[in-house]
Amino acid sequence: MRGIMIQGTSSDVGKSMICTAFCRIFSDEGFEVAPFKSQNMSNNSYVTILGEEIGRAQGVQAEAARVLATVDMNPILLKPESGMKSQVILFGKKLETMDGMDYRAQFYEKGLKAIDQALANLAQDFTHLVIEGAGSPAEVNLNDREIVNMTVAKRADVPVILVADIERGGVFASIIGTLALIPEKQRVKGLIINKFRGDVQLFEEGIRFLESYTGIPVLGVIPHMDRHEIEQEDSLGVQAVQQISRVEHAIELVVCKHPYMSNFTDIEPFLKEPDITIRWAETVADIGHPDILLLPGTKSTIADLRYWKQQKLGAKLSELYGDTWIVGLCGGFQLFAETLTDSQGYDGTAVENEEGFSLIPSMHVEFQKQKMVRRQRGTVKFEHAEVEVAGYEIHHGKVTASAYPLMHCGDIGEGYFHNRLLGTHLHGFFQDLHCRTAFLAPIRRQKNLPIPSPEVVKDPFDRWAGHVKSHLDWEKVIEIMEADQ
Repeated sequence: MRGIMIQGTSSDVGKSMICTAFCRIFSDEGFEVAPFKSQNMSNNSYVTILGEEIGRAQGVQAEAARVLATVDMNPILLKPESGMKSQVILFGKKLETMDGMDYRAQFYEKGLKAIDQALANLAQDFTHLVIEGAGSPAEVNLNDREIVNMTVAKRADVPVILVADIERGGVFASIIGTLALIPEKQRVKGLIINKFRGDVQLFEEGIRFLESYTGIPVLGVIPHMDRHEIEQEDSLGVQAVQQISRVEHAIELVVCKHPYMSNFTDIEPFLKEPDITIRWAETVADIGHPDILLLPGTKSTIADLRYWKQQKLGAKLSELYGDTWIVGLCGGFQLFAETLTDSQGYDGTAVENEEGFSLIPSMHVEFQKQKMVRRQRGTVKFEHAEVEVAGYEIHHGKVTASAYPLMHCGDIGEGYFHNRLLGTHLHGFFQDLHCRTAFLAPIRRQKNLPIPSPEVVKDPFDRWAGHVKSHLDWEKVIEIMEADQ
């Protein structure tokens, strides 16, 4: 099986996005291609059709490659919790919770076996892989037991393209320093400069210097693209999920930024609405009096509940209730309960009876060992509009039935909706345009805002892939991938 690996000089240089573009381009050109990342660390996971968890980036990359996402594309997923521990998800299922030292000492051999098995499984269905590295391959203190960068390139026997982010500065030092410190340097066959702003011609001397100094070709300089509309995975992407609307009397959406926030991509669909201003609140003082207050998902519900209690969010919610639309998603929804029980610490903090914000009468949350991981669909009614919604659930907490269910999934009710208070476990709830429009309709009417005309937007994968390919020596990329190592 052939392939190519994208590594970066640091985190957030754009590895995931470059891999996403490569997956779409290879798919367009007829390759049987799949994404792969050996180990991912993220609380923003993706649920496969079999109800298994993988990193969201690999789920998105599978969509770009036009294939179904499977656990073999990301066999190891680490989901950070409070207390310096992480859930270890192996082939889509929770294995155990470990701290960093135990994981490094005990999981290495098991991780290598998982990687080899996943690569062998993928080789049965695909001819080519686009492999994503993690962080930086030059972490010399970790290289003896790393399972995410050059170890993977060697086991898969693929060439490496090194990506650097010029936007943050120091691009020459980051590239040259990385090449000086990494093992298997001979596998690096090309360089990509990402997130460039300005006139690319001004960087031609820089390209000549890098190629002369390193002996490695610069395959392209990728200009920064605003609003690519492809979901991001890392928390560093939160900075992109904010918006200042130019519409007069725009809807103000404020998002509570939990310390252990997860699945922040649930907010991204609101970026498509031109009459919405989005901003984040790290303290109660930041909230103000918005039209919508949204509490997103959290990996440690009780820990984040206690954080917001210290901030006196309960009093603020009581002040806003009935006037502001208050929305809770997954863990954010669970914060609305009267009590939360987690006697075994499945959420990360063992507690017998923790008071919630008591916004929903008789709502109780009990955290159980078995995590609910499933795709879900149903119908929801906003005023006179009934719309179908679909998404996925990932949560430990089991919630008591509600007298005012938000959604009907067959004969089963899910979530809560009453008096401008809305809660659901469904990630992706606002992804559908019809659902979003129905939810926003009464707010727009109150503010005398018309419903914006939907823009005809090119498929974001096609748009992003075309942007990347147009700034690369793509024939050289193919040559590198197909060459014997």
